[in-house]
Amino acid sequence: MKRNSNKRNRGTTNQAMIVVPRPSKRRFYGQGIPNVELQRLAGKLIVVEGADGSGRSTQIARLRDWLEGCGHATVQVGLKRSTLVSEELNQAQTGNILSHTTLSLFYATDFADQLENIILPALKAGFMVLADRYIYTLMARDLVRGMDEAWLKNLYGIALVPDAVFYLKVSPEQLVQRNFAKNYALDYWESGMDLGLSREMFDSFLQYQAMMAQQFKRLQSIYGFNIIDGDRMPDEINAELRRKIEAVLAGK
Repeated sequence: MKRNSNKRNRGTTNQAMIVVPRPSKRRFYGQGIPNVELQRLAGKLIVVEGADGSGRSTQIARLRDWLEGCGHATVQVGLKRSTLVSEELNQAQTGNILSHTTLSLFYATDFADQLENIILPALKAGFMVLADRYIYTLMARDLVRGMDEAWLKNLYGIALVPDAVFYLKVSPEQLVQRNFAKNYALDYWESGMDLGLSREMFDSFLQYQAMMAQQFKRLQSIYGFNIIDGDRMPDEINAELRRKIEAVLAGK
């Protein structure tokens, strides 16, 4: 009976720790967005990165339920969710005819619109913002396609530095299995078919995802985000994410 009581107490303590997040020192990666009072952004920006099939969306949904259960209001953002260009971007990608620069600028516009009109206002209102991918996926994709790194850093200099970034690392072989199990097919862009790596989508997917993993490894050395072993069971991954986010919210 005493053991059960201790468990309940620990649960209560954990929830109490994250009810009132500690203030963060805010900054942009570069020039940022004008007229933003960084000190007034009271919420937290938590990013989960990873390829399709990494379990990224599942983990974000579970983190949302957990945070809301602890009394936090949450907002979710992600790629191609801007009301400004998301529909046009989807239509343009359908034809598979976009140049690398055009595709990059489309996604940058999508990100900038969400940053200015969703992320920053939500943080100002004290929300927990859960980002289903951020600038790191966009940069990795562009770097794989030969875009200039200095140009990309300047392009995404408007981005706010998140409070925590977690990259779910899953082997390309495991990603193939998960994508087939979920969608019964591989995506043209997630397979890097525009790069001409292979005529076979399966082989192209493996090569492209290996290239993406290499770029994420480089970006991690620059931006210092957390690499999470995504080959484990979802419950194990979620438990680790919760522990790390609790530490972030407690200012540790």
